[in-house]
Amino acid sequence: MKVRRWLIILMAVFLCIYSGISLYSGPGLYFIKSAKEKTEVSETAAKDEPAETAAYADGDELPEAYDGRLAGRVSEVQNQGSLGTCWAFASLMALESSLMPEEQWNFSEDHMSLNNGFSISQESGGEFTMSMAYLLSWKGPVTEEEDPYGDGISPDGLKAVKHVQEIQFVPAKDYKKIKLAVLQYGGVQSSLYTSMTEEYRESDYYNKSRYAYCYVGSEAPNHDSVIIGWDDNYPKENFNTPVNGDGAFICTNSWGDGFGELGYYYVSYYDSNIGMNNMIYTSVEPPDNYDHIYQSDMRGWVGQIGYGMETAWFSSVYKAGSSQELQSVGFYAAGRHTSYEVYVVRHADEETVIINEGGLEDRIPAAKGTMDYSGYYTVNLQGENGEGFYLDPGERFAVMVKITTPDAIHPVAIEYDAKDVRTTVDITDGEGYISPDGIAWERVEKKQNCNLCLKAYTVDR
Repeated sequence: MKVRRWLIILMAVFLCIYSGISLYSGPGLYFIKSAKEKTEVSETAAKDEPAETAAYADGDELPEAYDGRLAGRVSEVQNQGSLGTCWAFASLMALESSLMPEEQWNFSEDHMSLNNGFSISQESGGEFTMSMAYLLSWKGPVTEEEDPYGDGISPDGLKAVKHVQEIQFVPAKDYKKIKLAVLQYGGVQSSLYTSMTEEYRESDYYNKSRYAYCYVGSEAPNHDSVIIGWDDNYPKENFNTPVNGDGAFICTNSWGDGFGELGYYYVSYYDSNIGMNNMIYTSVEPPDNYDHIYQSDMRGWVGQIGYGMETAWFSSVYKAGSSQELQSVGFYAAGRHTSYEVYVVRHADEETVIINEGGLEDRIPAAKGTMDYSGYYTVNLQGENGEGFYLDPGERFAVMVKITTPDAIHPVAIEYDAKDVRTTVDITDGEGYISPDGIAWERVEKKQNCNLCLKAYTVDR
């Protein structure tokens, strides 16, 4: 398939390694105008520490080989056919794997690729940011039975059968962390460069008899697969491309069981792209976990804003439709070791009061903590003295976050129109504010033409 060539560039944005561009006359506000500005990989990301797994911790010695197929943590091999939908297949295979072996699912790639809100056809390819936006906005997943693949149509009115509440990015090229993630979450969505397609499976970089692949070069990734295991002793002689040592990841593909070893193949540790962009689904909940999601970022994380500093404040105002309890908020950490403080403002006043006074006297501390990995997180809220946040029907309420991301100069994730013809962003559906200090605020829809990536979750009462 044809994944957009700026996939690796987007990941560079996610690792917070770009320089700011001052575009507005606000008080030192910096705005990332495009996710295409740099391609380097953050050196600090290579030093990140992994989270503990159920069976292994950071200091433990990992097995020399592991195969998710033997552990019952791999779903059935699928075939994308002639369509450019590998990004959807890889995302949903990794998602299915994260729920196994306790739960067995077959999610619909057709629904994800036809209902993601981006102006990209199934034939034109895609990328993992599209699957993130689709899943985190609760558009899906739906089951394959509800929306079968390949017919070019998708039924209206289908509801998500799971709610994805957390997605993390494993640091680039840190193979121990990738292996730990495979052990804990079953599959790691990653990407590589290949000249092969579903119809033509010959390549100078692929040893067809050994199911062994390795590309060394400067081409950007254009195909998504899922890492489901590894073999440290896989012989380097099996690769057509000369490499400096043994070892390979075991990957599942979306070209049917006629490709590779019944749909699986071995990608050398020395491949230029494997292990660069790594996504795992770390919290997937039943669809009744919350009754309502308040959001304005249906296209997800497109860029970032900030004030040239590691810290910024951002806030979104919503209106409760009924009597509800505000339980959680969701937002992105743009880099490792991001710390946060979350506040709630009840009965939020009009815009002019918020901008001028910031709701300082009314904001209630609700949560604080640190996020080890970059990614999207759902944070549970609790008021003072353990009290909940009970909203009246029609009440305007604000969720407010102070975020600090080490070495970042624009730590707040936003949705905006990047003028790349991928989508049209609606900025009329949000009421968001940003501040350098939590005191002086400005409206992002009016000043920066963007929506904040800040969601709120409630239950009826």
